[in-house]
Amino acid sequence: MRLKKPGRIRDNLWFLGWEDSCVYLLVGRDGSILINGGVSGLVPDLLAQFDEFGIDASHITAILCLHSHFDHVGILPYFKRLYPQITIYASARARKLFTKPKITSAINEANRYVIENRGLTDRCRKLELEWEGDIECETIGEGDRIDLGDLEILIYETPGHSPCSISAYVPRLNLLFPSEAGGLPWRDKIITYGTSNFSEYERSLRRLNDLEVSYLCSDHFGCVTGDEARDFIGTSIQEARWRRRLMEAAYQQTGSVAAAGREMALVFQDENAADLVPRDLFVAAHHHMVKHVIHYPASR
Repeated sequence: MRLKKPGRIRDNLWFLGWEDSCVYLLVGRDGSILINGGVSGLVPDLLAQFDEFGIDASHITAILCLHSHFDHVGILPYFKRLYPQITIYASARARKLFTKPKITSAINEANRYVIENRGLTDRCRKLELEWEGDIECETIGEGDRIDLGDLEILIYETPGHSPCSISAYVPRLNLLFPSEAGGLPWRDKIITYGTSNFSEYERSLRRLNDLEVSYLCSDHFGCVTGDEARDFIGTSIQEARWRRRLMEAAYQQTGSVAAAGREMALVFQDENAADLVPRDLFVAAHHHMVKHVIHYPASR
């Protein structure tokens, strides 16, 4: 089953934000943690949801950033400035990227695009949302654990969608936060985006498939529960193989990585229907995936 509307998933787990930019609150005995940083424009709605659901934001002790793309780090500056005691966790590679002005400038520009494109300028005007080099993170990586008292979060490095991607798993609840290292539950299908390295993406999927999953909390398009959650990563593996074959066929037909990338962006244009990502970036992502697939064929 797919949950698309923000609200309580179970006793200690909340789905917050928007359907296409999800943030999760996991509440433990000794602390609460926000997982994923979403886009900056959702902050007004997030604050309204705290009020609606009776969540005290001052009790949040940490934010776990699962990778460094703009639509996964947008709320971090606002909450870190408002609550300096919050610990922000990120992979070593993501943390390093956040120190680069060129990267934070690109993050700010992309988040401004979303704010303007969705008519949120007035709602966000007085909020301090942008990265300015003042946000400190604590490094977290493979084998590390975050202890919330009665709940423990295990960290896995799962590159492929981005080099800095990590995933989080809560064994006690069979709860997986794969970010975009797992497939995305878009409408009635699963999106598989190995945009930085498709082969690594497929390896990360196979690794996550070893976990027992009852709840799969995606950074985009909501939470998957029950039987579908149990089989979701396995199905994502099949979908990734299909997408790889489609990219190979497009290249064979066009003889050009650029042309095949444009064709794939056209074939899958419905996956950007919410217009969260500018079209030129959407096309560039497919170009990069095709380029990798052609240079690094899957082992047969």
